[in-house]
Amino acid sequence: MLSGKQFFLSFILSISLLNPFTGFALNLADTDSLKPDKQRLLVLGASFTAGYTSMLVGLNKAWYAEQERTDFHWFNDNRQWKQMDKAGHFWSAFHQSRAGIDLLRWAGVPDKKAILYGGLTGIILQTPIEIFDGYQADYGASAGDAVANTIGSAAVIAQELAWQEVRIMPKYSFHTTRYAAVRPNVLGSSFAEQALKDYNGQTYWLSVNVGDFLKEETKYPKWLSIAIGYGAEEVVYNSPSGNRAAGFDAHRQFYLSPDLNLMHFKGRSKVWNTALYLLSTIKIPAPTLEYNRKGGFRMHALYF
Repeated sequence: MLSGKQFFLSFILSISLLNPFTGFALNLADTDSLKPDKQRLLVLGASFTAGYTSMLVGLNKAWYAEQERTDFHWFNDNRQWKQMDKAGHFWSAFHQSRAGIDLLRWAGVPDKKAILYGGLTGIILQTPIEIFDGYQADYGASAGDAVANTIGSAAVIAQELAWQEVRIMPKYSFHTTRYAAVRPNVLGSSFAEQALKDYNGQTYWLSVNVGDFLKEETKYPKWLSIAIGYGAEEVVYNSPSGNRAAGFDAHRQFYLSPDLNLMHFKGRSKVWNTALYLLSTIKIPAPTLEYNRKGGFRMHALYF
């Protein structure tokens, strides 16, 4: 589940990018010629270590302190929540690794090393969750979550090595649903909680920057992307049998929508560029075509 745990981890590095000295106006094509900046590496290392330690302590106190503990064990949750939780892990790990790569670039680490080392950030940040979960009596470590984390980190590494940029951006969007009121303790009682917990309102996207795949002479607007989305509805209980027993018909949803390539609008302002960097993780509301097995095709004038 994209709970407070994953959400907190997803932005632990991104928040550090708000520092005006991160310099995302840097021409990344020149990073191979740069030498590591020892001062920046020291600041980055100290900040990461402090943040990482605080994260582990915070997670233990906030989510696990009152849970019944047992020996480490695995729990197979691959059939639960229509795999929306796995999409959340993929999204989180991707953007953590993306931030890790760009922070190392900011510190002057040669590009290939920045990609390989920074690209492991998502796995490093997400793994403690699985270890902590493995000691909880009510659930356990999830191999499916670990695989989703690894694929998320690998996806950004592969794109950076192949194209020296991200051309297919995972994104997230959310709208409130009536299902949260059925189980507010699980799906959230406030808007903020529901955005983290209610899978019925979450959609995960792969936004393809079409213009980056076309030749320079092609007259295609590089700011216009095409996004493919995945969601689910009537997922009130984690298991398929639990949903059926409660009278819910859990089903998948698929979406097609235009999107904005926000990174195309980068300028000279570091604050502006950083804002675009953070916002690029979120799908801009737009007209959207939906398909699901219950209702068939449906057109949304503006889908969140």
